[in-house]
Amino acid sequence: MDTQSIEAKIAALSTALHAHNHAYYVLNTPSISDYEFDMMLKELETLEKQYPEFAQTNSPTKRVGQDLTKKFLTQKHRFPMLSLSNSYSEQEIIDWAERCLKLLGETSEFVCELKYDGVAIGLHYLEGNLHQALTRGDGEQGEVVTANVRTIRTVPLVLSGTYPTDFEIRGEIFMPHQQFAILNKQREAMGEPLFANPRNTASGTLKLLDSKEVSKRGLDCYLYGVHGLKSEAAGHYEAVLLAKKWGFKVPDPALRMIEKTNSIEGIMDFIHYWDVHRNELPFDIDGVVLKVNSYEQQTLLGLTAKSPRWAIAYKFKTERVETILESVNFQVGRTGAITPVANLLPVQLGGTTVKRASLHNADQINKLDLCIGDTIQVEKGGEIIPKIVGVNTSLRKHQERIQFIEHCPECHSPLTRQEGEAQHYCTNELNCPPQVTGKILHFISRKALNIDGLGEETVELMFVKKLINNVLDLFYLTFDQLLSLERMAEKSANNLLKSIEAAKQVPFERVLYGLGIRYVGETVAKKLAQAFLNIDQLQSATTEELLLVDEIGEKIASSIRSYFEQAQNVALIEGLKQVGLQFQSEEKKQDSNLLEGKTCVISGTFDTFSRDELKELIERNGGKLGTSVSAKTHFLIAGANMGPAKLQKATDLGVTLLTENEFIQLISQ
Repeated sequence: MDTQSIEAKIAALSTALHAHNHAYYVLNTPSISDYEFDMMLKELETLEKQYPEFAQTNSPTKRVGQDLTKKFLTQKHRFPMLSLSNSYSEQEIIDWAERCLKLLGETSEFVCELKYDGVAIGLHYLEGNLHQALTRGDGEQGEVVTANVRTIRTVPLVLSGTYPTDFEIRGEIFMPHQQFAILNKQREAMGEPLFANPRNTASGTLKLLDSKEVSKRGLDCYLYGVHGLKSEAAGHYEAVLLAKKWGFKVPDPALRMIEKTNSIEGIMDFIHYWDVHRNELPFDIDGVVLKVNSYEQQTLLGLTAKSPRWAIAYKFKTERVETILESVNFQVGRTGAITPVANLLPVQLGGTTVKRASLHNADQINKLDLCIGDTIQVEKGGEIIPKIVGVNTSLRKHQERIQFIEHCPECHSPLTRQEGEAQHYCTNELNCPPQVTGKILHFISRKALNIDGLGEETVELMFVKKLINNVLDLFYLTFDQLLSLERMAEKSANNLLKSIEAAKQVPFERVLYGLGIRYVGETVAKKLAQAFLNIDQLQSATTEELLLVDEIGEKIASSIRSYFEQAQNVALIEGLKQVGLQFQSEEKKQDSNLLEGKTCVISGTFDTFSRDELKELIERNGGKLGTSVSAKTHFLIAGANMGPAKLQKATDLGVTLLTENEFIQLISQ
């Protein structure tokens, strides 16, 4: 390869790695696997060592990937959060351990830990209280996410026992598999796109501006790296055991989540054990971390420009197997969304037998250029649902390419796909069986009307027997009709009728959620009920009025308007009113008229109140919430990290700025 080609190769690798770095850490939408990224990075490192004259000043090999955004205040780390060197080679791990022993000139103990696939976090404790939480950021500075971290139940807010007065502990925030499955089930029921994997979901959750929403997501955390201990512990392993006594959730030695060994054989045994057993964990790991235990020896070994010499990460290769694509089915969701599902020749992957994999949409099928009978590669790295990542075209025998359907597989109605939408939709909303039964199941779900005694099979049976065709029909079911159903005894029928009657007392916000308006999830329904108080005001609201509601964007507003423009939906709501469902919010408590006639805009993040709580305080004191600063704005309630453009506009217009404390003082008069 000539020098011109080498220079171009280095430039291309650098550009690609910068893009992948940004997609992974900032956008949380990685387009390649960790293994592919690390192999590209290693190739670039090799080329730069051979041809240093072509290395770029801001090469990806000279920096740590960032997760900094513009949402939160940034702060410098007291102890830099260095990244670890990664390896996929057992021989490289052996070489690292031997190199450490040679440099030290003496025996050493090693600590073996799990490499959690989550989000790195640093927690600063003062006098036994959680003082601040910082993300990893670029290693030198991170974002302050204290309010969000406080919602994680496994993070102690106050310590117990005898602890240092000032120290930092670091670890990993992650989302357990069970919680991830629950979230995706909720999103599927609301017709929203599913989250890709637990790691990205944990990262996105930690960056939400509403800590109340964070608290609902069920994040978890293991903490294992203590800084600032001075003489309290001789080494890393001992510090972890001390942290457990102070109340931290640390890796459990009894479960081999952390282990101390004095041999290379012990290191390799730990790696081999978790390469086999990692799928038994209720969360994701992508490797193991190895450290020299002694703090004194860590100091002697020192650091390179990017990472400590006394630690290294061994990463497992993403699990991938080949199997045969036998056929493709097309499933219909309650919103009418069509999801193609690949049926596979059963194969073992990640400790389970995989028979199906999601193909997401028509674009994914076209991108993979799939044919029936193809030998395809299936992966289940950080994903819960297996995905097809490639095709072994060298084994392709025929060219029967998969064609995306044009008509609904259930009711044969034509499909539609709006501009900007990833999925196709069935247009027969009123009579397509999966849509009808899906809407009813959503309506009776726990977070909506919470009607007990009706399962999926019973609802489908009622639909087939023409007892119900929409949610309104539930309220006209009779005892005799229920008894006519298979496996429905007198007691079950009576209990079901009581549950249906009790649903008439469910508050407006849950009824609104139960209607299944596209993009109107549990949180959005609550905000709409608070903003418009009753269904009539919501039904007559203009797009502009909807957009004034916190978290309502163009897509949600358009969906709401479209729902109420359909005569069958208006008729359904009128019918539900007649049977006694709640379509009116309780009247809001009014504390004062201090802000009567005043429009307030909220910007930034706050310590004492969430944005929802601030909005409620504004309204309870007679004020109105605005979404943008204008000449009609009276107060701008300014939190940390407020956007500079909004601040400048408020200053130019002479809008009064209030800090969080000043606002509290104002409404306390």
